[in-house]
Amino acid sequence: MIELNHITKVFNRGKVNEVAALNDVSLRIAPGEFVVLVGANGSGKTTLLNIISGAALPSKGTVRLHGEEVTRLPEYKRSRWVARVFQDPLGGTAPELSILDNFRLAALRTQRKKLKIGIDEAFKVAVRERIARLGLGLEDKLQQPMGTLSGGQRQALTLLMSVMDHTDILLLDEPTAALDPKSAEVVMETAESLIRQYNLTTVLITHNMRETQRFGSRLIQMAQGRVARDLDRDAKEKLRLEEMYEWFG
Repeated sequence: MIELNHITKVFNRGKVNEVAALNDVSLRIAPGEFVVLVGANGSGKTTLLNIISGAALPSKGTVRLHGEEVTRLPEYKRSRWVARVFQDPLGGTAPELSILDNFRLAALRTQRKKLKIGIDEAFKVAVRERIARLGLGLEDKLQQPMGTLSGGQRQALTLLMSVMDHTDILLLDEPTAALDPKSAEVVMETAESLIRQYNLTTVLITHNMRETQRFGSRLIQMAQGRVARDLDRDAKEKLRLEEMYEWFG
């Protein structure tokens, strides 16, 4: 569960370029809920994800994850609950390491680190089986450097790696923005499958109105640092693309 209570985030306070990125935002996102977040540039979407993940601290308000107050808890400590996938396929992996090494690092992300990474046969089999479900033909290329893969392949693998350590909150920050339509389809289908399989509490930022219409159980529109609309599943399913485009007209 994610609870944001009266969150305000001000950048450059007291200066000429002071900006209130979030203004008294309160949200409750239930376990397993899939929220799609839309809004114009500068509406506060990414700042909201930064507040949830701990990449930014609020100027006012409190953050609770699974009932625990984490408002001042740094990002690396929240990682036992929260995984995040960014829009840049190059950003979530170590390009010089193999696919298998990347998966092992992901699996150890929230554990105490040891000198030996410790990849055994059971781990190889588990990774191979997970990757095979993508249908990308990468399950027999575990020693291939991650940096040699296409953007779509890397993004799909990043999604798989995000749940290797049993986190249960997934933040998707425009994960298909840099991809071609075919790769974007694979990534979103992978995300949807993982969300269902692991009952992940998910927040997706997207500018793609068709993704907005197709995915998620709840739709939130941000505007000027506030929640402008908050639609449940029924209202979302009745929404037409033309109506959403009018929000940004």
